[in-house]
Amino acid sequence: MATAQTALAFDDLPPAAPRLRAQPLRRAASGAACHAVAAAPLAPMVPTGAHSAEGHDHPDSPDPGFVLGWDHARHGLVPPPDCLRPGHPVEQGWLAGRAAFGRRTLRGGRHVQRWLRLRLAAWAQGEAFEELLVTPNFLAQIDTPRCPVSRQPLAADAPATPPAPASPDAPPEAGGADAEPLRLNQHAGHAAGNLAIVSAAVRAAAQGLRWDEARLNGVLAQARAAQGEAGPRGLGAAEWARLSTLMSFATPLPHEVAAALPLRALPPNRVRLINPIQGLQALVTLQLTHEGFAVRVARLASLLPGLALRRDFQLFFHTLLPRAWAGGRPASLALMRERLEDAWGQPDVLRRWQRVASQLDAAQADAIVQRAVALGLAAGLPGATRSQWHPAGQATDGWALASAGRAH
Repeated sequence: MATAQTALAFDDLPPAAPRLRAQPLRRAASGAACHAVAAAPLAPMVPTGAHSAEGHDHPDSPDPGFVLGWDHARHGLVPPPDCLRPGHPVEQGWLAGRAAFGRRTLRGGRHVQRWLRLRLAAWAQGEAFEELLVTPNFLAQIDTPRCPVSRQPLAADAPATPPAPASPDAPPEAGGADAEPLRLNQHAGHAAGNLAIVSAAVRAAAQGLRWDEARLNGVLAQARAAQGEAGPRGLGAAEWARLSTLMSFATPLPHEVAAALPLRALPPNRVRLINPIQGLQALVTLQLTHEGFAVRVARLASLLPGLALRRDFQLFFHTLLPRAWAGGRPASLALMRERLEDAWGQPDVLRRWQRVASQLDAAQADAIVQRAVALGLAAGLPGATRSQWHPAGQATDGWALASAGRAH
């Protein structure tokens, strides 16, 4: 199995950091229960050292459960009931935090609550969690109003500023808990580049699967649809195709395998495409979301080695273009993205891309992506105001690939 060489991410600019505010304790929105802690290995939780309203840092505790409880108290949130049993490390940290912070706490909006739920679930399951980059601010950056797999609107998992509860232990009023972070590579940890926001149903369907198993489920779903039956785990063929594509982005693949795949889903914000040929594939496709795409595509073509390859590239692009614009140019970016994803389901588009990709090796694709990014061909794309190329050794830093995503 080839290892990741680079990663390309199409990143939105980060939102402003949350402001400090004093508020009473309230219970975190439900969604991640604490399981039997004694049976689960502990995830390595490194204290962040961030200062609280009272000027206190994280306690000097090696127990990640204690730190989780402390962070709940820091943000004025109550951990799930299963974590409040006497002697539970989360309960101990929460009580210590309440004593330290009182009612002067940091804002505990929905992204903070999602961050704490994600950490609790990872810790309870013994899964690696990279805390340096995966923060509430990061989760706000990858948030989306629409699931990239089901294409259905996502309900917020908690209001950004919930009303103060009648008592410190009363839960806030919250909306539907529909949006959930998904590890695209289920054999890697909770880390930047490996997380995307999807619907709860899609997240449940993806649990424990590899990208190729998801792709196989798409084939099964298509066969079942012909017989009037539902697809595996409740997803249809197109949904499995999009899910398997997203999962493949975060999976180190042999170049020949990655070069043969259709781009059935465009990369969500901050997802890393760790296979260079898929980075090039996405970069080329996203040119169609930009005004003046013809000039930009010509510049991309000039980066390809050899006249024959450039000719094949032009044939590919002029096969993709009419299928993306079938029925007229889409009026919105969301519709354009859907058209592009669906165009990749056409056999002739894939066949002509495979002819292009087969003439490049991973190193060549990597070099073309780097040059395209340097020329600004990944910048200015709608919905992707900043692009980042991650070099070897950094692309999957913190992913815990060596331990298959398990905490040490």
